[in-house]
Amino acid sequence: MVDAVLAETRRTQARVRDLPARVVVYLLLAGCLFTDRGYGQVWHRLVAGLDGLAVAAPTAAALTQARRRLGAAPLKALFDLLRGPAAARATGWVRWRGLLVTAIDGTTMTVADTAANLGVFTKQAGGNGGSGYPLLRLLAVVCCGTRTIIDATFGSALIGETSYAPGLLARSLKAGMIVLADRNFAADAVITAVTSTGAHLLIRCKANRKLPALHRHRDGSYQSHWMGTPVRVIEAEITIATSNGTRTGAYRLITTLLDPHTYPALDLVKLYHQRWDIETTYLAIKSTILDEHVLRARTPEGITQEIYALLTTYQILRHAMTDATDTRPGTDPDRASFTIALNAARDQVTQAAGVIADTVIDLVGQIGRHVLANLLPPRRIRLGPRAVKRATSKYPAKGLNINRTTYQATISITIHTPLRCREVPGQRPN
Repeated sequence: MVDAVLAETRRTQARVRDLPARVVVYLLLAGCLFTDRGYGQVWHRLVAGLDGLAVAAPTAAALTQARRRLGAAPLKALFDLLRGPAAARATGWVRWRGLLVTAIDGTTMTVADTAANLGVFTKQAGGNGGSGYPLLRLLAVVCCGTRTIIDATFGSALIGETSYAPGLLARSLKAGMIVLADRNFAADAVITAVTSTGAHLLIRCKANRKLPALHRHRDGSYQSHWMGTPVRVIEAEITIATSNGTRTGAYRLITTLLDPHTYPALDLVKLYHQRWDIETTYLAIKSTILDEHVLRARTPEGITQEIYALLTTYQILRHAMTDATDTRPGTDPDRASFTIALNAARDQVTQAAGVIADTVIDLVGQIGRHVLANLLPPRRIRLGPRAVKRATSKYPAKGLNINRTTYQATISITIHTPLRCREVPGQRPN
């Protein structure tokens, strides 16, 4: 695959070098396994297991020149080959009532504070001095269940998520899919982009949005429209009771799944919880892989190259995890540990394990065997967002009083129906 994208992007070296283009691609991918090391130290890990072989000893300047010579195009092409939902027979929330379950959301990432990067990526303003580093906005569509990336886009953080979303959704979705999103995506352009693909949506909507109640259904949902697009609206209260107290939240969801018999309101409220899978995707990328470190590259072209290498590395690991859990029927992909897969991959690189191709195809491999030997317990109920401490800061992200106690929880869901509906003449609630 690497050779194919190098040929496609015309980046195959024209003469014999100590650092052929294929090796530079490996270096960039290995850099995403060892994000706390400079590329010189990454190179030493990449060749550590090749005892007895004559390997190059490039300088830091040579590694920099090789990365610039390669450019970002081969990494983008490699990601394009790998992106998409994993081919899984998996249980869990990969599919729901025949629909492939996906989610869209965005995040910000910090890039090196250089003059070149500041020309594209700006620092965020704020009352406490703003961000210390320039910020990049990353937006992705993720397959829930396996958490593989269907597609992604990124650029300046000055551009909002709803500006990036329509183009991303238009090329990511198709009929037979449903996308989950938070209330920031309840916008005309986003909804139009989803419906134009033939896919369905389930999006949380702000309470102050005026949606006429045209017809009520027996499941508590009601028929409405969003700028001419027919939708169903579900208004629900979710109460979580633990020994530490009770908490209630109000949710207002809109969906293009109009049939209340095939897609009951209560089941849609439960489905919406799977939007959390994209949050854990970003947790894996930013906290587990990057360990909250700033991206290395000092130019926008280098940042583009590094982001595509990062997304490619993440995608490879997710495919390895899904291949492993698929060998055990009934095993939920949620039980595969991303940290275990990442550390197993690091070991494989430093040991140069499996570098000689065999005639036997082993879909599980060493990474998969480590994952299966260390399966996580079934997923627990999530009561709140994760709070991650930055590696470079002694202060927690969300204040000092974070309750990390695990509680047994009971969840109850109440669907509310508006008191008044403009009923269609001659039609009864269904």
